[in-house]
Amino acid sequence: MLFNRTKEFNWKGLNMGVYHGNDLRKITGGKKRPHRKVKLKAHMGRYPTETTLGESPLVKIIRTKGGGIKVRLKKATTANVVIPSQKITKKVPIIKVVNNPASRDYTRRGIITKGAIIETELGLAKVVSRPGQDGVVNAVLLEEE
Repeated sequence: MLFNRTKEFNWKGLNMGVYHGNDLRKITGGKKRPHRKVKLKAHMGRYPTETTLGESPLVKIIRTKGGGIKVRLKKATTANVVIPSQKITKKVPIIKVVNNPASRDYTRRGIITKGAIIETELGLAKVVSRPGQDGVVNAVLLEEE
């Protein structure tokens, strides 16, 4: 697709949705019948947020089906860390992502998801929230016994 960047161009066509419905094929490759002629809006999905560390927090609000909202955290700077022994919560800066069991690639790229181990000023903490859906990074401090 060739186009001139100086002219007006509709970028909306390049940002397509993700279809989470059945793709009308069997495992063997044969067609399933009967099928619909169009894809349903109810089966629409979106690309993952992939929250990373940043200079300042970046939040995007998305309207979901039924009128609800999701607060997508694109860039995170701080985390609400619970200290279990003292039973208090502190908001501390995130230094780096140490490990992400969801994917080795996520660990390398520094993406924060639920279950990721992050390094904070208090020490290592495990993320218990879903930053891409909740809009906040909540974590529990991993204390040595």
